[in-house]
Amino acid sequence: MQALRKTRPEAGLELVDIPAPVVEADSSDVLVKVSATGICGSDLHVDDWTPSYAFITRSIPVTIGHEFVGVAQTGPMAGRRVVVRPSVTCGSCAACVAGDHDGCEKRRGIGMTRDGAFAPWVRVPLRNCVPMPDSLSDEIAALTEPLTISMQALRIAGDVAGQRVLVMGPGTIGQGIAALARRAGARQVVVSGFDDAARFDALRRMGFDALVDVAAQPLAEGARPHTGGEPFDVIFEATGVPETITESLALLRRNGIVVVTGIHARPLLLDLTPMVRNQQQLRGSFRPPESDWPLALELMGEMDAVIRPMVSHVLPLSQAGEGFALAHAKAASKVLLKPDARDE
Repeated sequence: MQALRKTRPEAGLELVDIPAPVVEADSSDVLVKVSATGICGSDLHVDDWTPSYAFITRSIPVTIGHEFVGVAQTGPMAGRRVVVRPSVTCGSCAACVAGDHDGCEKRRGIGMTRDGAFAPWVRVPLRNCVPMPDSLSDEIAALTEPLTISMQALRIAGDVAGQRVLVMGPGTIGQGIAALARRAGARQVVVSGFDDAARFDALRRMGFDALVDVAAQPLAEGARPHTGGEPFDVIFEATGVPETITESLALLRRNGIVVVTGIHARPLLLDLTPMVRNQQQLRGSFRPPESDWPLALELMGEMDAVIRPMVSHVLPLSQAGEGFALAHAKAASKVLLKPDARDE
């Protein structure tokens, strides 16, 4: 079968022929026939080989792709459409033995440190498969993983009802945060990006018009027409660019909150004194609890029309290079790759 793989610890990905995975009869894994897989910002980092993703070196060669939907072919869910949680717990640490899988510290990542879903077939643990409703399309269901990341960011921020919110970064995570913040009752949601025409177009179709292109003007200047110069109550960083955190603190009210969701390729030098004097909070947000996945599927059913514009391109796996080029150039919102008969 054809699979998009990281074959060397350097920049680049390769579409190569490899054997299809096999599941042993006594295994706790199941075989999933992949329907659609999204290109994530993390995949772009792996392609570029930024330092923050060097942790996968020991797993190379590895098939990437972790935002996916498919049909289980083996096990108790055989024949059912599923989305798959990409974080695989070890099952043997103290937390796992106690049933606290969210507390596992020895995880492996599907599409990072074990083979992922930019391929027609993938082997995954049965417990990572989440059955999905028939009403959701494959294209919408492929957004489940990033939507859970957005859900976790809202949880870390706390109640945003009546708050003025800034989302820095108009990618899939930022789009999801904006949609969920609005749904949670935020009185204003402003989204900023850098030369992000395609993603801004998706946001406009999602009903957002307070958009700031920081390629054309400083963030403070671009936000002023939307806020009247008032500070933000909550700011979500979803850019992966560390310097944006410094910018965000300057626009945050006293006692305000910045939630950092981006994965950054380099460290940040930050003057903490203004943050301390203003009692501002800097919070990190990463992995949601496993229990969020069924909730995310319910939310997606309710918000189908709102989130549908997030997907801008659906390409065959054989055109993975074109899909990654679109994503790297920010000429797309979300690119999905679908295996076809040629890939098997």
